[in-house]
Amino acid sequence: QVHVAESGGGLVQAGGSLTLSCTASGSILTILGMGWFRQAPGKQRELVAVISRGDNTKYADSVKGRFTISRGNAENTVHLQMHSLKPEDTADYFCAAAVRPFLVLSATHEDFELWGQGTQVTVSS
Repeated sequence: QVHVAESGGGLVQAGGSLTLSCTASGSILTILGMGWFRQAPGKQRELVAVISRGDNTKYADSVKGRFTISRGNAENTVHLQMHSLKPEDTADYFCAAAVRPFLVLSATHEDFELWGQGTQVTVSS
């Protein structure tokens, strides 16, 4: 059984920073990539950033230059550093892990099989 857990969400003022963390644990063969997705009320889930086992990354245009995804020192751990946060970044943020090969540049939520429960990020204006 696999468990994906996020942490680090919260309330922050516009212009502030937050770091989200995620760890996948349990009976995992090999995780080939991890990613962050977000879903705002009334909107579809969207990709925020993904990172492959080889450290290839992809970012949504809306977060480029503000967010950084990185793999942690512990295995199957990923972080999302978020700076210059905007009210439009408000959403539930989900961590996901991929156990099958995928192309980072064309990655979508369909490439990720394991999902966390999500953590809420609220950016006040």
